[in-house]
Amino acid sequence: MTKQTSTKALLALTLAGGALWGAAAQADEDAQLVINGEIEIVTKAPLPAHMEEANMDAIYSGWLFRADETQQTQMDDFDNPGMIFVDQGMDQWNAVDGSEGKSCASCHEDVETSMKGVRAEYPKWNDNAEEVRTLVMQINDCRTEQMGAEPYGYTSGKMANMEALISLQSRGMPVDVAIDGPAESMWAQGKELYYTRTGQLDLSCASCHEENYGNMIRADHLSQGQINGFPVYRLKNTKLNTAHARFKGCVRDTRAETFKPGSPEFVALELYVASRGNGLSVEAPSVRN
Repeated sequence: MTKQTSTKALLALTLAGGALWGAAAQADEDAQLVINGEIEIVTKAPLPAHMEEANMDAIYSGWLFRADETQQTQMDDFDNPGMIFVDQGMDQWNAVDGSEGKSCASCHEDVETSMKGVRAEYPKWNDNAEEVRTLVMQINDCRTEQMGAEPYGYTSGKMANMEALISLQSRGMPVDVAIDGPAESMWAQGKELYYTRTGQLDLSCASCHEENYGNMIRADHLSQGQINGFPVYRLKNTKLNTAHARFKGCVRDTRAETFKPGSPEFVALELYVASRGNGLSVEAPSVRN
């Protein structure tokens, strides 16, 4: 039996075990996300220029692929369970930590002013470090270099809280991730990872989120896998989930060896996936299944 034949056989067994792909279910393109009755969120936008060859007609927020009751939960901060973790992030923002006797507020003062627009641009190239940095990497750099504090775990609850707090200040602003200049090579690496099939199921990110978005995979409605809403409160595990934790879960589901959160591979993948959402609004903390 050849490798290709064995892969097809394995996929057939998976299909037999429970209808992997189901009938298409179109997202309601006319649905409108307005948070607290005042913050208008762009949930559909034209394809970014670098995606002209993609098998898609537009980019869609994952919010459009959720059930009505889940959508409504995100439309009011009082109902959004992710806001509990934003409050915890605010406590962390004001807490003195580390050998320098500083808090985040010591340098950045008011989070609403100092962090406005930050989330919309990450990941981004850092000239001083000469590397592409995710928001998580920048948070930990501030903790270790400015505060003399221990770094947060990459996908830890405290990091998710801080990400959510900072991301909230950009809510409603368009994602605008730069992919040219010194960031271009890492962006290209992320693109290659996105389209590379891996694992026993021989699937890539694009297999689900480009070629089959709108279809049902078992009980879930496949979205385009946009990350403009991360950190995401998932009803499935009742906590905030970070982008790299989701990447790890997706790779695991292809039955492949996964990369570690914060690894160069996942940083590259985040840069590429974030750029696929250029033009959508920052939504975090969003609510998903």
